[in-house]
Amino acid sequence: MGLSSGKCVATTRLDNKTVIITGCNTGIGKVTVRELYKLGARVVMACRDVKKAEEAAEDIKSTVATQETKDLGEVVVQKLDLSSLTSVRECAKKLLETESHIDILINNAGVMMCPYTPTEDGFEMQFGTNHLGHFLFTCLLLPRIISSAPSRIITLSSVAHARGKIDFDDLNWQKRPYSPMAAYGQSKLANVLFSKELARRLGDKRVTTYAVHPGVIRTELGRHMDSVYFKGSRQLAATLGYFFYKTLDQGAQTTLHCALDPDVGSQTGLYYSDCATKEPSATAQDEEVARKLWEESARLTGVDWDPFTQTQ
Repeated sequence: MGLSSGKCVATTRLDNKTVIITGCNTGIGKVTVRELYKLGARVVMACRDVKKAEEAAEDIKSTVATQETKDLGEVVVQKLDLSSLTSVRECAKKLLETESHIDILINNAGVMMCPYTPTEDGFEMQFGTNHLGHFLFTCLLLPRIISSAPSRIITLSSVAHARGKIDFDDLNWQKRPYSPMAAYGQSKLANVLFSKELARRLGDKRVTTYAVHPGVIRTELGRHMDSVYFKGSRQLAATLGYFFYKTLDQGAQTTLHCALDPDVGSQTGLYYSDCATKEPSATAQDEEVARKLWEESARLTGVDWDPFTQTQ
């Protein structure tokens, strides 16, 4: 029950629009699916666990149906494991085969403060999933997103980006002692820098980008806290933060604002919190760091083509 929270007031219809949302079978992602479905969008739930995503899709449909809402959209599921570049490529390939246009991409999925674990491709899990997986996914879909303009790309970050640092000499924590919180901060800083650099490279292509801090929410994202700190730390944080944690509906508001608000469509490359632009950290505004991160991310994920003009 967050005591203060921005609220999306836009009710823009999304009839005949396609929205892709990653990692949305629970939490604020699921709320986002529900709200955009109610506005007529074809929503593609790109999730790691297809069974859970299909159950979530059915739950959304049945819940909305009881509200007697008319002019609903569609909800479909595609498999996407962002910790596997092979899965990212397979999902993007299927989407390019099935979706003639992609109007909004919401990079919602994420992991938080997990114990050190390498991804299938050898990346630190948080950096590999939260940033590199989304980087490749976005690049693969970019030509279709550009051809669908005006279109939008929303990437969920966190206020934790302000404590992050991009260590180009050790992005995957192979040389220094692993810190789950510091690794999370690095991945969330990468999200903001990615959105900023993507906006710069897109130029006047009428595709706008947004980095979003949804707020502090009690979701499954914090499931690793007990193993990282001490048993009971997750419940303790929930108790102490009761009046400050946002509900899932509150947490989805800034994403919905960036997806729907007409005025936001004239802005790009900015950072949002509580449905308003906010100043990110100084590092998050460093154009040289953003450029270098893009180039290194392209090398690590094998983006050796120009995603702004051609498909792979």
